[in-house]
Amino acid sequence: MSLLRVCAFVKCLNRRRFLEKCTSRALLTDCCQLCLSMKNTAVKRLPDTHLHIRRNVSFSVRKTDDAKKRVVKQSQLLDVLEARIQQLQPEGLLDVQKASVEFLHATSSGMHISAARTPTNTLPKRPDVSKSALNVIRESSKSQPTRWMEKLTLEKKSKMKKRQHLGEKLQKKHPGGKGNPNLPGTSYKKISTTVLIDDSNVNPSAQNAKSQKASKGKRKDPKKKPPSVTNQVTDEDLAQVEELEKRLTQQVNPWSYSNLADQPLQAKEGAVGNIRSCIFSWLEACVFAGDIRRANNFLFSQHRLRSRRAALDTDVYNIMLRVWAKKGTLNWVGRLFLLIEEAGLRPNIGSYCAALECMGRITYCSPQIVSRCLNQMEEDGISIDDIFRHSVFQLDERDMVLKAVRLIHPDYQPASKLNTSESLPSLVQDFYTKRDDHQYPKLDLTHDELQKRFQLQLKMEQACTVTIDSVEAAKPITENMAKMRALLLEQRAQWHKALLQAFREGKMNLGKTNSNDSRLNLYPYLCLLGDNSYVDIMLQSISSMPPSGESLVTLAKDLGCRVYTKYSVQQKYRNQMVEKLGNIYNAYTSLLAKDTKAYNILPREEWCKVEAEHPSGPTLLGSESSWPYIITLELGTYLLDLMVKNLKINSDILNSAYDRKRIPILYHMYTFRSNRQVGFIKPHPILIQMQQEAMESKLTFDSSVIPMYCPPVPWTSAKFGAYLLTPVKLMRSVDGATQHEELLKRCQNLHPVLDSLNQLGNCAWRINKPLLDIIISIFNNLGDDKLDIPPPMSEAPKIPLFNPQDTSYTATEKAHMKRDVINARKKCSEMHSLRMDALYKLSIANHIRDEVFWFPHNMDFRGRTYPCPPYFNHLGSDVTRSILLFAEGKPLGPKGLDWLKIHLVNLMGLKKRSSLQGRLEYANSIMEVILDSADYPLNGKKWWMNADEPWQALACCMEIANAVRSPDPTQFVSHFPVHQDGSCNGLQHYAALGRDIIGATSVNLMSCDVPQDVYSVVAQQVEEFRARDAECGLKIAQVLEGFINRKVVKQTVMTVVYGVTRYGGRLQIEKRLKEIDEFPKEYVWEASNYLVRQVFSGLKEMFTGTREIQDWLTESARLISKAGHTVQWVTPLGLPIIQPYHHTRNQMLRSVIQHINLQISHDTKQRPDTVKQKNAFPPNFIHSLDSTHMMLTALHCHSFGLTFVSVHDCFWTHALTVDTMNKVCREQFVALHNQPILQELSDFLLHKYCSRLTADSKNKKYVEDRRLMLLLARVPQTGDFDLNLVKESTYFFS
Repeated sequence: MSLLRVCAFVKCLNRRRFLEKCTSRALLTDCCQLCLSMKNTAVKRLPDTHLHIRRNVSFSVRKTDDAKKRVVKQSQLLDVLEARIQQLQPEGLLDVQKASVEFLHATSSGMHISAARTPTNTLPKRPDVSKSALNVIRESSKSQPTRWMEKLTLEKKSKMKKRQHLGEKLQKKHPGGKGNPNLPGTSYKKISTTVLIDDSNVNPSAQNAKSQKASKGKRKDPKKKPPSVTNQVTDEDLAQVEELEKRLTQQVNPWSYSNLADQPLQAKEGAVGNIRSCIFSWLEACVFAGDIRRANNFLFSQHRLRSRRAALDTDVYNIMLRVWAKKGTLNWVGRLFLLIEEAGLRPNIGSYCAALECMGRITYCSPQIVSRCLNQMEEDGISIDDIFRHSVFQLDERDMVLKAVRLIHPDYQPASKLNTSESLPSLVQDFYTKRDDHQYPKLDLTHDELQKRFQLQLKMEQACTVTIDSVEAAKPITENMAKMRALLLEQRAQWHKALLQAFREGKMNLGKTNSNDSRLNLYPYLCLLGDNSYVDIMLQSISSMPPSGESLVTLAKDLGCRVYTKYSVQQKYRNQMVEKLGNIYNAYTSLLAKDTKAYNILPREEWCKVEAEHPSGPTLLGSESSWPYIITLELGTYLLDLMVKNLKINSDILNSAYDRKRIPILYHMYTFRSNRQVGFIKPHPILIQMQQEAMESKLTFDSSVIPMYCPPVPWTSAKFGAYLLTPVKLMRSVDGATQHEELLKRCQNLHPVLDSLNQLGNCAWRINKPLLDIIISIFNNLGDDKLDIPPPMSEAPKIPLFNPQDTSYTATEKAHMKRDVINARKKCSEMHSLRMDALYKLSIANHIRDEVFWFPHNMDFRGRTYPCPPYFNHLGSDVTRSILLFAEGKPLGPKGLDWLKIHLVNLMGLKKRSSLQGRLEYANSIMEVILDSADYPLNGKKWWMNADEPWQALACCMEIANAVRSPDPTQFVSHFPVHQDGSCNGLQHYAALGRDIIGATSVNLMSCDVPQDVYSVVAQQVEEFRARDAECGLKIAQVLEGFINRKVVKQTVMTVVYGVTRYGGRLQIEKRLKEIDEFPKEYVWEASNYLVRQVFSGLKEMFTGTREIQDWLTESARLISKAGHTVQWVTPLGLPIIQPYHHTRNQMLRSVIQHINLQISHDTKQRPDTVKQKNAFPPNFIHSLDSTHMMLTALHCHSFGLTFVSVHDCFWTHALTVDTMNKVCREQFVALHNQPILQELSDFLLHKYCSRLTADSKNKKYVEDRRLMLLLARVPQTGDFDLNLVKESTYFFS
């Protein structure tokens, strides 16, 4: 037995397993000397070196009989202890398996990719012990019984008798053998499983414990009654279950991805999925870097070991298949096909595509070979059309495949992609099939102008970064600023040189590893770009690092993502996609340009049509796969480690009085966040001072941060759209989560969702330059907190200095001073964040002040849409929205000026309970101050500064002034967006779902002379509760007199419908009370706690139907997740949604710079988090409905030729078209809620979660499944509200 194996045993096995193994070997092979000597010397821990074992291990050998006796005794003792542990185990304790911590290793040199290694804490398999050896042990133990063993045997017998006696009693009591649990929705009590468990399958000790617990319970409470009838599943319920089962078996699934609705998601977050994704991206990186030998050797080494084949799938083999296909090496292609078969896999479309490509590249390829390949494809159920329809081609691959196919079928022409419009949701059938009266809008740009903009955008995305002027550059340059800028420029040159040398040395060391090594390392990822590109990425991160530092994980992710983005862009250039993209975009813009004919076709359809007309060459849908989150992090930490170790500066650079030495400019430290210790990278104070005093005139951003200079590429699938080259996801998700992508892949038809995103993205914008100049002037002149313009850091509070060791301070004084220091640092950090955020937004706006630009859109997992550029967009603050105008102008028309005035009153936050006519009259009565605000915004009466949204109000004042001063206001061309906001939109959807008349009236679904303000109604109701309690002498109610108003309760009322808890509501009210200067601060906590209870009580009385629906959704999600499923549903537009809330799994990334404990809450291998699933389902479901309503409105506004954008439930359009948009908005709300939404949700959930019920009545899941089925089938009853009244409601959106 080798020493190496001994070391492995000692490391992997616990003592008992080790002894058993030694025993079996002693009995069968006359005992291994080394095992016995190690056992006798009782070595607790053996080092890894063999020499150390030799020094500390004695090789003396005992006689075989002595060893056997001693091992038998130890085995007996272990059996006794094990039995005793079971005996003393807490009663009723279920077997719980701890969540394993997955350790991922990377050596100190960055050698090994984490996810490719086996978790270090995985329990080893129990060693095999020969039957003969075990028999000897058992016989020996029988022949030498002990007093302990006899006692345990007697106890076991007595427990078995008690259990049998109890079982007979229970059987007499419940002869049917079935328990009767709670009816769905009636109670939250646990189901008694005493008579639901099949005794034959239960561990006796567990049964004994349960029996003892039951008997003890009876002794403690002899008067305890048996379960009531409400806890039983009645015969009537069982009959209903049978009827539902029949209905489910006969029902045809009507949803968009029905053919796969019953299949579980095969998401790739588990250990094997992580390893597979890491291998796939690593091989792709090797191929891209030209290291074919390394990639090929690695694949073969993985394949040789059966234990590692589980991480390989056909797509992994296809990577190398494509490599050899491009070389025309048919024997290697055939060899890989054999490997695929040997691994128990089947070739897929990509495999056969590579084989045919290889045959097409062979100069004189035999038709017989091609014929055999095509025959094999047919046997595997793959047609030639499937190859051309579903393959992602690079370079000239398509032409080569077609060449090979035509050796057998000379006249073959690839079929066009299938049109799936027939499977459209019923809501949009007419929209897509009846287009005679549609008038799709065009851009106010010519075809040539759009082409120039395309080239400008392409150039920016190719560089991946853009450098712009800072708005602070307008300040005069002082001598100190010039000095600091020169110093920084000099230091950056030195840092670039140091980083470049360190990077090359590190890469060289990694490249020296054996190419036959079966372990992954970072080397291929360091060869994707030029060395200077990596250095530029690292230096860019220093410029944007906040003075307080940033978490290591955030910085590492940003660095890794930037490398991936550049790699993805270069991959598209190498695959010759850019030229084809230009040709297609050139033809596509004919649809949008104003100097071309009108088209009766949507942007997505036009793009697909043009792309079909350019079949040759690469597929625009890139073949690059996104990197696993763990790879992105590990690459980022490797680069961060280089920065921390190699970026240094002279300590006397700012003060010559200090001794000169080289000190790091970045420090790696640890801090606590939410009781968790996290790694932190903090810049040195010298670097912070240099950057702040330099006030550099340039800012560098990723290209995706800047709005697009040309219309976005329309979304045509879940993987293609938005930017020209920059990769972006259709659906945003948590880092590392893949279940949303898997769900979208299965969806047959996303056309309505994609078309609505394209409509939002095609809206052209421009900058309101006069207003931008005013904002920049205030920004550069100390800012203004009241106007939401953050002041510079020179206005930040000074951090007090004190010595904690100073004995002149008392402990209380030191505590106060320490608190002051913490508060000052927190304030400085907040001020810096706000200042930089405003600097970025204003600088970007100033950079594009003379341009027309676009915001590409994507969505979150609920379907809510967002612009892709993160800083500057119309979802931003009041400042950002105020400087945005529609690029296209439209005349005001007869009512446009009135809508501008009403919009101004809305922005001021005035006259919320007044009619539209009342608001218009009020605006006409204050025209003098409106014009004064427009003419003298900073020196006049400053009326606009008191508005709820002051900057948007000022912009509206300027627009009104320009309109009224024009010769004909009706012909005045306005670019100003007018908003129409939903009246507590979440409650509107609940009221419509429940047909609740009272709720519908409260949220303006019914027509009224004046708007109903639910926030004011709740505030009034809470005031009544307060007055009543104050009369009864309640102190806090008396304190609150005069402080309860609409603003205090608004946020809580608004978010209750979205699942806010009492705790969250209390925090919201607490924040509002703190904003009231007159309110006594010592009563804030008690007052907020009192008010949140009153708000919830008031809402419960007002919206009874809403509460019933919310409870049904909550309880449904609770039972679904309790059964081990995540909650899924499909929106009325066919968008599949899944809630990504699972129990957290810890994954340890042993990176170069530190070990990172990743908390992964989206792993589909983990059980769903019941609390999050049930709490999130109602708000997420409502969010999916409001996004559906917005998308429907966007589509139909597009068909009317309107300019339309949205901020969730706030819709924007020109003043001219407000009335048309309002009509469309109401019609689509009615159309949406005329669908049986709750019934369809019930049917979908039943089909998804109840189509395979447990048939065994003794199984505990038998009752749980039927409880779930009954609950899902019981859709809440609806009221009598007539939805058509919404069409007549003036204040539904206003």
